[in-house]
Amino acid sequence: MSVKTVGLDYIIGGMRMSTSKTIDYYFAPQSPWTYLGHSRFAAIAVAAGATVRVRPIDLGSVFPVSGGLPLGKRAPQRQAYRLVDLARCSRHLGLPLNTRPKFFPVASDDAARVIIAVDMHDGTEAAMRMCAAVFAAVWVQERNIGDPKVLDSLVVECGLSPKRAEQSQSQAVQERYEAYTQEAIDIQVFGAPSYVIDGEIFWGQDRLDFVERALRP
Repeated sequence: MSVKTVGLDYIIGGMRMSTSKTIDYYFAPQSPWTYLGHSRFAAIAVAAGATVRVRPIDLGSVFPVSGGLPLGKRAPQRQAYRLVDLARCSRHLGLPLNTRPKFFPVASDDAARVIIAVDMHDGTEAAMRMCAAVFAAVWVQERNIGDPKVLDSLVVECGLSPKRAEQSQSQAVQERYEAYTQEAIDIQVFGAPSYVIDGEIFWGQDRLDFVERALRP
């Protein structure tokens, strides 16, 4: 039987067999590490022809189960190192980042729901674009993603319908948000960002090299 490769597919006996993989993308909209990895992750997924499933989660529900702590409750040396590492990663990646943004910590549930609403109505590409806008709003632009007016503006800036912010408050969106969070807990996701491929968890933007390898046919 003849076998040849065409892009990310195999032609076996005249039949096209896809090798495209799915990545479940778990994150919290206020996570600086998710911001630092987002553009690179998106490029890796596109290059691999992978399907991304956008999964905003509530870390406030995940941490009590996984043993994680909110930033303010972590030991002083951990908090200090976090600032050093954020600055180091920002320089290394060539991405602007305010290590102490004006609006942080910030309530991110509404931002998560807006991203979900965009995903539901406009698809993954638009949702990924909305993610980028939300992350940059916190870590670059000093904007408050806990403010509904800011979220309204971000939706419009992404070229999306102003209705998305209103639709984000629907029961269907809330149920999906809760389902994603529970799903993350069930598969033992404990931090953001987490990329899950074939049941394997890759935690943190510094694991994107391994994500890229896992996507190779």
